[in-house]
Amino acid sequence: MEMATKFGSCAKLLLVCLMFACVFEVSVGRTYTVGDGFGWQTPPAGALTFSNWANQHTFAVGDILEFNFNSGVHTATRVNKNDFDSCNAANPIDNETNGPARFTLDTTGDYYFICTIHCNQGQKLAVNVTSANSPSGRSPSPGSSPATPGGDLSPPPPGSVSTRVAAAASFVILVPIFITAILS
Repeated sequence: MEMATKFGSCAKLLLVCLMFACVFEVSVGRTYTVGDGFGWQTPPAGALTFSNWANQHTFAVGDILEFNFNSGVHTATRVNKNDFDSCNAANPIDNETNGPARFTLDTTGDYYFICTIHCNQGQKLAVNVTSANSPSGRSPSPGSSPATPGGDLSPPPPGSVSTRVAAAASFVILVPIFITAILS
């Protein structure tokens, strides 16, 4: 009888952990490192560098942009479209001078970022944030075909929040299973 009680308790713990992991995975956005390995620095190809990077991704509400840069050498400054176009940093929405800087994309629409030091050399980024209501929190990009049954099968970017949450959730799920196996 004691073994059945231990098994029942472990099964309940496993179920709670599984439900928590599923809810947590759905509610957290992805973290994108701006420029990937290149980082947030003066681009050799001008503004095209970060424009091309942004075009490779679909951003959703809740996602986070991480700007990796050396403090004192660059800035990550959120501005409006007019200030983005003219590289004007006089009226920033948010100005981060210490790297790495993180910005949460909390509403749909366009976001504009510049380096106040190197904007005229093309260190600027514009991203469009879509609704998080589509399957897996992503909308198909213009001109792409709708998602196939079963959703997007591509993995999240390495080091993203989704990747870390999935790893932590796997650990949380496997520990009760391991304990149950030992108690059996």
